[in-house]
Amino acid sequence: MELGRDSDTGGQVKYVVELARALSNMKGVYRVDLLTRQITSVEVDSSYGEPIEMLACPPDGSGSCGAYIVRIPCGPRDKYIPKESLWPHIPEFLDGALSHIINMARALGEEIDGGKPMWPYVIHGHYADAGEVAAYLSGALNVPMVLTGHSLGRNKFEQLLKQGRYSREDINSTYKIMRRIEAEELGLDAAELVVTSTRQEIEEQWGLYDGFDIKMERKLRVRRRRGVSCHGRYMPRMVVIPPGMDFSYVTAKDSLEVVGDLKSLIGADRTPNKRHLPPIWAEIMRFLANPHKPMVLALSRPDPKKNVTTLLKAYAECRPLREIANLTLILGNRDDIEEMSNSSSIVLTTVLKLIDKYDLYGQVAYPKHHNQCDVPEIYRLAAKTKGVFINPALVEPFGLTLIEAAAYGLPVVATKNGGPVDIVKALNNGLLIDPHDQKAIADALLKLVADKNLWLECRKHGLKNIHRFSWPEHCRNYLSHVEHCRNRHPTTRLEIMTTLEEPMSESLRDVEDLSLKFSVDVDFKPNGELDATTKQKELIRTLTQMATSNGNSTVSYYPGRRQRLFIIAVDCYNNNGLCTGMLSSIINNVMTSAGSRSGETGFILLTGLSLLEAKEALTSQVKLEDFDALVCSSGSEMYYPWKDLVADANYEAHVEYRWPGGNVRSMVMRLARIADEAEDDIVEHISACSSRCYSYRIKPGAKVRRIDDLRQRFRMRGLRCNLVYTQAAKRLNVVPLIASRVQALRYLSVRWGIDLSKMIVFVGERGDTDYEDLLVGIHKTVILKGSVEYASEMLFRSEDSFKREDVVPQDTPNIALTEGYDTPDITTALETLGII
Repeated sequence: MELGRDSDTGGQVKYVVELARALSNMKGVYRVDLLTRQITSVEVDSSYGEPIEMLACPPDGSGSCGAYIVRIPCGPRDKYIPKESLWPHIPEFLDGALSHIINMARALGEEIDGGKPMWPYVIHGHYADAGEVAAYLSGALNVPMVLTGHSLGRNKFEQLLKQGRYSREDINSTYKIMRRIEAEELGLDAAELVVTSTRQEIEEQWGLYDGFDIKMERKLRVRRRRGVSCHGRYMPRMVVIPPGMDFSYVTAKDSLEVVGDLKSLIGADRTPNKRHLPPIWAEIMRFLANPHKPMVLALSRPDPKKNVTTLLKAYAECRPLREIANLTLILGNRDDIEEMSNSSSIVLTTVLKLIDKYDLYGQVAYPKHHNQCDVPEIYRLAAKTKGVFINPALVEPFGLTLIEAAAYGLPVVATKNGGPVDIVKALNNGLLIDPHDQKAIADALLKLVADKNLWLECRKHGLKNIHRFSWPEHCRNYLSHVEHCRNRHPTTRLEIMTTLEEPMSESLRDVEDLSLKFSVDVDFKPNGELDATTKQKELIRTLTQMATSNGNSTVSYYPGRRQRLFIIAVDCYNNNGLCTGMLSSIINNVMTSAGSRSGETGFILLTGLSLLEAKEALTSQVKLEDFDALVCSSGSEMYYPWKDLVADANYEAHVEYRWPGGNVRSMVMRLARIADEAEDDIVEHISACSSRCYSYRIKPGAKVRRIDDLRQRFRMRGLRCNLVYTQAAKRLNVVPLIASRVQALRYLSVRWGIDLSKMIVFVGERGDTDYEDLLVGIHKTVILKGSVEYASEMLFRSEDSFKREDVVPQDTPNIALTEGYDTPDITTALETLGII
């Protein structure tokens, strides 16, 4: 692992790789897949372009078990992208991950479970971006989700504001902090379990989020235990599981209570006395006038939040500390500072300037390169000099380096913000400091270095207690908590259709003389008074009714020969929120554009309208039976015309998870209404409501809360819902958390066995507040210019939130913009996308 290569390759990378390996070695775990982004760029090693890489080999060397890195392509294929710029490409990663999971479920099912799909036991999102992916995957597959934040956006936001160097706008634009925070909030919405490293992370960091309140979580947990209703409210369970460490590099000599002096290995002239010494020792010691002095060691990325410059100032301005100790800064790897990322370049340039300003030459080491295998030797060198390890980060989520240092017998000085609080308490091997207090940093270092009895006591305690942070111990705790959370999660799983079936209407589409083709034992007697079309419709109806009434209720019918799906999601409303005739015209044009291959093309309608409203809106030009599915009420309901428009009960059960139902129904109007505004600004629209969608009509000219504001109010009350303004902002639909128009497509992709890349979504230039979700992913999107006059986007986000460019890629081959919405315009766009 190229740890320290840049600000995105730190301890979290090491943590997730070692966790995957350790889990795969646990009894009962068959396979662990670690999903990450595939990069085929000359800027990085070619191994990052490998689709699959084995981390841990199966014990018998056969089968598909073990641990693997699976690399999913998303965004530009030939470019390394920093995490702040990855957000628009996350949906593409999500869809690619879903495809991998489906294929793996099939393969493992064939291998070990008699052909029955083997779904993941749990989906674990690490960091904000993967947390968002895990939330949607969990919803698409009904698999429990676990979240680990590692570092948190709200906490970082507060720390950066406290420094006073950046404005809120600068922080948001540089770090995409609001986009990151919303992803973390979504992770809290969907997660069964949140794994943290410390109590402090729970109380002081996660406690900053709208979606988590520690007091409410405890109350709800007690109510569940007692079997008392929680009134639709939900809080994820937070548990502390200290991070693990790989102790394979630690030798028996490292654990000796008394450490040998460096002078026994190196003479006064720096020549080795006994044996060949590690090359990294020579690389560090060439900076130092007296390498025998105790070493203050800092090891981190050159990232501003690691606070290395404050440490350097503290050392430089404390003369007693400079007289008795050296400072060694291991700040990743570099060839040319000017070619590094802006933040890393600034940190390293500042370090060099401070060394020069305080004339620290001969006292500070700052080597340019080190390998991962050098890290144990660096710790050993610091221990030989009876030195100290320091982590002065502004906030440290885990503090793995503190555990590593303790394993090699080094006392520690660490930030009081984050994981080090619990680590130092458990190990009892050092001191905590305020990372903003320069004098406190110097005093703590001087105390440990100067007091040899205290140094030996801390070393002894650290070596005695380090076993608490082993990977087997971590994994045992982890699997125990995951098993508990699975017991509270719905057990229904999606079925993958292996035998392709067709609706009766598709099977009989091209049959002309039905009397010659079929013999049906029902009361159906065609006669010469009925024309061929009427006879065909009547037979289809009779056969379908017979199948519905006589067949097993678990049998599912669905389009079987579809090579692609055309999805119409154009939100055509007038300024009063009524659906216009434009929708029917567009539907006809889209269906016509399918041409001679219409039999291979299925059609789906995605709309914010209820089923009744959709039927009323579609003119006589459009036949409902031409659709394979109608997804209504902003993705909360699904109907099949070839099944008499009966709601899909499986889909209803699928999206029910965490739906507060009637508990939220009466609260919506109060929460959505702005203070001091009229009570009738928003009222329940009963005729459009259903068991999975509560719909509210908004009075023309009324002021109501934007989606992000309203969502915040719901989350603070423990209510997990999806909120959509539709019908030109004249209607608010409140639906289950995992119900949405785009999630409905993922559901159909799994159920019908049609890859998302075979779906083409038709939208306007604007639409409902869920419009942006329809533009991203691996499906193709056709934007019909001029098709939508009135939309709802003004009620989506506030001005200080994230921007559309943080959601939708600016340049993507998956989106085509038409000149209009007529059939030739649509055909041209489909040709551009390579569809026809």
